[in-house]
Amino acid sequence: MIEVKNVTKKYGSFTAVDDISFEVKDNEVVGFLGPNGAGKSTTMNMITGYIEPSKGAILVNGYDVSKSPLKAKKQIGYMPENTPLYMDLTVKEFITYMAELKRINKKEKKQEVESIIEKTGLKNVENKLIKNVSRGYKQRVSLAGALIGNPEVLILDEPTVGLDPKQIADIRELIKSLGKEHTVILSSHILSEVSQICEKVIIINKGKIVAIDTPEHLEEKTKNDNSIIVTVEDKESNMKNISKYIEGITSIKLVKENDDNTKEYLIYGKPDVDIRKMVFAELPKHNISIFELKKNENTLEDAFLTIIDEQEVKIKDDEEKKEREKAIRKAEILKMNKKDKKIAIKEDKQKEKLAKDAEIIKEIEEENQIKETEKRTRQELKERKKENKIEKKEEKKERKQNKKEIKQKQKERKQIQKETKEKQEVRNEKEKSKNQNIKKAKVNDQKGGKE
Repeated sequence: MIEVKNVTKKYGSFTAVDDISFEVKDNEVVGFLGPNGAGKSTTMNMITGYIEPSKGAILVNGYDVSKSPLKAKKQIGYMPENTPLYMDLTVKEFITYMAELKRINKKEKKQEVESIIEKTGLKNVENKLIKNVSRGYKQRVSLAGALIGNPEVLILDEPTVGLDPKQIADIRELIKSLGKEHTVILSSHILSEVSQICEKVIIINKGKIVAIDTPEHLEEKTKNDNSIIVTVEDKESNMKNISKYIEGITSIKLVKENDDNTKEYLIYGKPDVDIRKMVFAELPKHNISIFELKKNENTLEDAFLTIIDEQEVKIKDDEEKKEREKAIRKAEILKMNKKDKKIAIKEDKQKEKLAKDAEIIKEIEEENQIKETEKRTRQELKERKKENKIEKKEEKKERKQNKKEIKQKQKERKQIQKETKEKQEVRNEKEKSKNQNIKKAKVNDQKGGKE
């Protein structure tokens, strides 16, 4: 399990990650999404222990990444973006090297390396130099490096970047299978891939968590039941004004520009108004050629863009509100006489101090809560280990008892076999003696007959 508790990361005055909290349960496959500069890589680097948070705590299976880094990192397998590998090593040599770095027992190392090579589909290239294998195989080698040592948690940063469709499909299936045995956090820009692999999605933007839900729920929440996608050729750029001529349209958004100079737009309409007929009839009047018009089917990508746009608007509104409040307060103070102005400034400073004090108290409470959670999680782990130990002891006792019973049964079977053999020998002796007596009687009869 991964617990991220009120984590903040600052670089000077810049806040890369701002008071985020989330939880990833055992054997969950979670997609971690966000635009460039949102704080994804910073968060993943903090989970792996590569960088420390400025505030808050990250627990991996009960171990604080900052306070118990070795124990926490032992739980994690990390596959970084852009596959940093030793190109002059063979595939097998690299995986063996990773096994040595992770201090895998010498007796188990060979078997572990073979098992990982088999699991990641690298058997055919295990003796090739890494620099001579394809990009897809390089990704697999990097994943094998993360898997060695059987960590409970896997952090995969853009695992399919730069791969062709076949390689993407292969890696996707591999990640799905890994989710049965490991907890997986997956970062990717390919949102269709995330919706197919992940059970849960965490979206981060401007350092803040903006959504945590299943891909299906996010798609449903952000769905607009009355929207269409239209692909057009618009040489005179008339699309931007088309809503003036079609009353049912609420907004138009440019989705992308295609290589053939056509443009794809997402058009939203008022509820219970079928805008398709109106768009189809009106666009040609403004020298806009329609290449495709279809009902919009909501995807994770649409949900992602909607959530990010909504947050951007909210942030802008909040900033404008604060600026307005500051301007109003400033104007109020300027109108005051000298005495009232002094009192107002003092009151404002007092409010600021109280706000800062409240923030410090909140931080202390959060820290105490984190310590309590860490203590509780460690206690649970301790109890789980104790239970496992008792179970193993019971299993060992049962195996010993079974061995004893098997041994006793074997002994009894041998005794029965021995007795049976002895009885058979006695019967054989009797039969032999009987046959000898019959033979003697026959001989005697023959002698009597001659006389």
